[in-house]
Amino acid sequence: MTNSGSSRLGWYAKRLGRMSPAEIAWRVRDQSVKSAWSRRQVTATELARRRPAPPAGERRFTSVLPAGTAALVPDAARKAVIEAADQLMRGEWQVLGVRRADLEAPDWFADPVTGRRSDPGKYAFKIDHRSGAETGNIKQVWEISRLQHLTLLATAWFLTEEERYAERVAAQLRSWWQENPFLSGVHWTSGIEVGIRLINWAWIRRLLDTWPGASALFEEDPLALAQIRWHQEYLAGFRSRGSSANNHVIAEAAGALAGSSAFPWFAASARWRRQAAALLAKELVRNTFPSGINRELATEYQCFVAELGLLAAVEAGVAGYPVPATVWERLAATIDSGAALLDVSLRAPRQGDGDDGRVVLLSAPADNPWPSLLALGEAVFGRLDWWPAVAPDAASVLVGALARTAREVPREVAGRPDRRPSRFDDAGITILRTDQQGPPEIWCRLDGGPHGFLSIAAHAHADALSAEIRYGGVDILADPGTYCYHGEPEWRTYFRSTIAHNTAEIGGRSQSVEGGPFLWQRHAHTSEIEMPDPDLQWTAEHDGYTSLSPQAWHRRSVRLQPDTRRVDITDVIDGGGHEVRLAFHFGPLVQARLDGTDATLSWPDASVPGSARMELPAGLEWSLHRGETDPILGWYSEGLGRRVPTGTLIGAGRCRRDIPLITRLEFLDMQFPDEAL
Repeated sequence: MTNSGSSRLGWYAKRLGRMSPAEIAWRVRDQSVKSAWSRRQVTATELARRRPAPPAGERRFTSVLPAGTAALVPDAARKAVIEAADQLMRGEWQVLGVRRADLEAPDWFADPVTGRRSDPGKYAFKIDHRSGAETGNIKQVWEISRLQHLTLLATAWFLTEEERYAERVAAQLRSWWQENPFLSGVHWTSGIEVGIRLINWAWIRRLLDTWPGASALFEEDPLALAQIRWHQEYLAGFRSRGSSANNHVIAEAAGALAGSSAFPWFAASARWRRQAAALLAKELVRNTFPSGINRELATEYQCFVAELGLLAAVEAGVAGYPVPATVWERLAATIDSGAALLDVSLRAPRQGDGDDGRVVLLSAPADNPWPSLLALGEAVFGRLDWWPAVAPDAASVLVGALARTAREVPREVAGRPDRRPSRFDDAGITILRTDQQGPPEIWCRLDGGPHGFLSIAAHAHADALSAEIRYGGVDILADPGTYCYHGEPEWRTYFRSTIAHNTAEIGGRSQSVEGGPFLWQRHAHTSEIEMPDPDLQWTAEHDGYTSLSPQAWHRRSVRLQPDTRRVDITDVIDGGGHEVRLAFHFGPLVQARLDGTDATLSWPDASVPGSARMELPAGLEWSLHRGETDPILGWYSEGLGRRVPTGTLIGAGRCRRDIPLITRLEFLDMQFPDEAL
């Protein structure tokens, strides 16, 4: 057996160990169905020879935008959409950090990173989409086939009625439908991709409604009808379960609900809609803490899940099929908690995994999705007094206009907080911050919560007790981000590791035990400890190192002192005498110099320049690192597929119970020379 084959078997064994008996039974059932469905596969050759027959009955698309909606889009938002659409018309686009110039007529199966092209005729469930040798970088391949770029072009048509945008949408949709028949190729291997495509198709059809070719493109085209039906049959047949029922199952349910509501043209449409609505209501509650924080504790996925749920619930309400009140309540809580997490620059914490995922592109792409989500939440629910102000964009205007056409979309949701919360006890997230109206805001995000969601905690990082600190929205002590999911295992491991976060590594390993790129075998458990001044002080501890011999515990306290503009971090490592490394990672704009146990920091080129001094624990030997690869250390990832070197302080020594490790970060608002690292 090859090493890769042996490694693969080892991964499957670990994965099996994280499943319940019920989940194993379901997966056995799914494998049986997948084997049986091989008879239903349609190849491109068969499709070219035999066009699908249209279903019987009248088909009309009725959930359209109100007349005059285009005129409501602000001029700046309109201009941004048209500029992005014109870039697409030239074939240019940036996809997960890769600049592409081939989108005039994309190859739906080619990976621009590795140059590999997967087999479009292979039965979907025999494709190993995790294998770079077989599919290349699967995120790059999947991203374009979400067809969100066509939704943006359809938005440009809606705003301008320029024929070229609609014609490009029609040409690429027909290309995708022709080249991706049922169960052929890699785009049928994941339900999340199937669900997102359905939501985008609903919006494309809506935006093109006044284009003369819209009906011929959708309800009058047998191939389009077949694809819409195939996508819904797929989602009805398979769904993520058990240890995999995270944001994927939300996308599957949201896609099925949006598709069956917008395109209710099939005999099974009513059944698909009922099943999808029930699944979304159940799983949205399971995936979301009552506070609104997403249980995966990966902040980008909180934004992604909120967008999925909102679009699906609005789609169902417009079609006359209201979702339960619990869905609206949990969605409002998700957006309200997100608004409370944001710093003064409207940036959310960088906690856990993030893959730049979006559901639809009704506005020009933006690196930060949270202002757009808040604008969308304001359009549907109304803003709370303490929310940060955001400008409406094209997406919020369009979705808000659609929502107002339905009586089943509530205008108010009870129980929303009347003041901005700073502690989310169920999720173990605490935000300490100074007054945003005063000098540059000091914002601290502290991690005292669970290690992700479900038994595999797929999108968690080993970051218990980590601190993320910003000054006027600038990363000072920074979370590293994610960088990659597939194809570079050593980088995937680093960005998820304890040493990559602002916390303590003990015994030379991470707090939680990694079993694969989306699998944790052992989870650190964290407990927050009640403090007398919770707005300015936080304490928590975790048990991630109790498996060492002898056992060790890590406890951390953080205190923000607004008057002196200081943050004190106290670490106590109890037991063992093990090797310890205390890490502090700086944002990419921070210049750092180290002199013994004193570090001077400055960020003169930031939007809010400043400087600071760090007094470091004397009981450790401190060193400064940047952009190293053997071993990997000192990196920051702004988004998937992107990484830049950044400064990292490492304090190494042995832990002693009787000597706390005290770090003091004091902001000075003065400049330092440029010869810093």
